[in-house]
Formats: sequence, structure tokens, C-alpha cells
Amino acid sequence: MRSLLFVPGDSERKLAKGFSSEADVVIVDLEDSVAQQNKDAARQTAAAFIAAQCNATKAAVYVRVNDLSTGMTEADLAALVPVRPDGIMLPKSNSGRDVQHLSAMLRVCEAQSGLPDGGIAILPIITETAAGVLAASTYAGASARLSGLTWGAEDLSAAIGARAARDETGRYTDVFRLARTMTILAAGSAEVAAIDTIFPDFRNSTALATECAEAERDGFTGKMAIHPDQVPIINAAFTPTPEALERSAAIVAAFEAAGDPGVVGIDGKMYDRPHLRLAQRLLARGKAAGIAV
Repeated sequence: MRSLLFVPGDSERKLAKGFSSEADVVIVDLEDSVAQQNKDAARQTAAAFIAAQCNATKAAVYVRVNDLSTGMTEADLAALVPVRPDGIMLPKSNSGRDVQHLSAMLRVCEAQSGLPDGGIAILPIITETAAGVLAASTYAGASARLSGLTWGAEDLSAAIGARAARDETGRYTDVFRLARTMTILAAGSAEVAAIDTIFPDFRNSTALATECAEAERDGFTGKMAIHPDQVPIINAAFTPTPEALERSAAIVAAFEAAGDPGVVGIDGKMYDRPHLRLAQRLLARGKAAGIAV
């Protein structure tokens, strides 16, 4: 999952544009981009579109439902699970317990729809409440459905009363840097993908590329998008370079040739087990992106 593109669930035109994009994941949104009075219509529109077009896109299809506190999650799942989305995005997740709650709801819906148990993944947004940030460590082992962890700044701003998430230079302030950091660490602990949040200024491609590069450097493996024009920039940033993949393959091969020791030497440089694990992770990302070494 390099690029994850949000698409409003109540717009067939925007759904069509999202499904034809180069995004790895299309997130059909039933939450923030859909007005309260349009929720039922969005469920019907989204379900019909996914049923008709899911085989026409190479993207995985996730659905962002309304959060558990709204009382609308059950209706969202009842409408969308029968059309077999690949995953559910859970907003305003407060802890691993919320993921377990959603997993139990999915299990019932899957059974009612004649679908395999556990086939639909869960991707929670874990920093949209103060409680969520503080409970980031609870996702490890929460559910086999967990495909990744991601974060958001806008709802957290409202939850804590912050007037802005970024300073005058465009950098996140301390509270939001903490939320970002907790997401990376929580994903590492849970051994799932760490997905960076959106970049709201979709016309500023230079700033987006810079933010993507910093996110990839720090351990994120993908980023959410709010406009199709952002997708190619995100894909490029989170696709390992041929040089990095060749170096990683050489490290893995050296360990295998030496009988899997603690340390190997390559061209006068020493590489230990953490280097091996990083190389393996990079090769896995390359494989997922369809790049052969």
C-alpha cells in the first residue's frame, strides 16, 4: 500500500475517477466527505458502484465507515460488506479494543453474506482523539485483520482545541509530530504497514514530494491522498529505487551464502542482523510494487 486515495461514496463521477487512478488502494468514503442527510444514499451508491466496478480496477477497495460512536457503523457494514470490499478503514479508533469490536461486527456480516471469515481487513486511523494517541501501543495482537495503521491531524486538532496543526513554516507542531511518531512506533510494534496522513494542499506538488520523502525516510511505507494528481507523486516516493533493491538483494544473498551468521562483510562494509531485516523489508516493498530484482 503506497498510495491510498479517498473518494466520496456519494459521487459516481468521483468514484469512477478514483477507480481509474493509479492508486494502490481506493478508499470509498462514507464519513467526512458525505453530508449527514446523504449517508443512506452514499451507502447505496457506493455499494452499487463497487459491485459493478471492483473487477475493473487493479486497486484494492477499502471503505471508510462512520466511527463506532456515531451508531452508523452497523448500517455502513450491512450495506457494504455484501459487495466484498478488501478492507474497512475505521476512523477515530481509540484503541485496539475498537479494532476488536469492528472485527466482531465484520465476522457477523461476513457470515450473513456467505463470505469467508476474516477476509476483510481493517485499517484504523489511530490519532484522531487524544485517547487514541495515548493508546497507540494497544494495536499489537489486536486482530489478524489489521493491515496497517494510519493517523490524522484534522480531527485531533478539534479534539484538543489546537488552532493549527502546522507552524508558519508548514511543519507539524509538537503535538502532531508526537501523533505521527506514535503511529510509526505502533505499526512497528504490530508488524503492519505505517501509512502517513494526507497532505491537504493538493496543488503544491513540491511540498507533497518533500513530505513523502521525509515520511519514507522515517519508516512510513505509504501515504493517503485526497486528489488523483497526488497519486503518482506518492507512488514514486514510496517505490524503492533499483539501486536500493540491488543493495538489499546483495545483503540478503550474503547472509544466505555465509550460513545466516550474525554479521557479514560486503565490499569492506560490515552488515549485521538489523541491516538484514531492513533489506528484507525493502525487497518485500519492491515485490508488492511489482519490481523484480
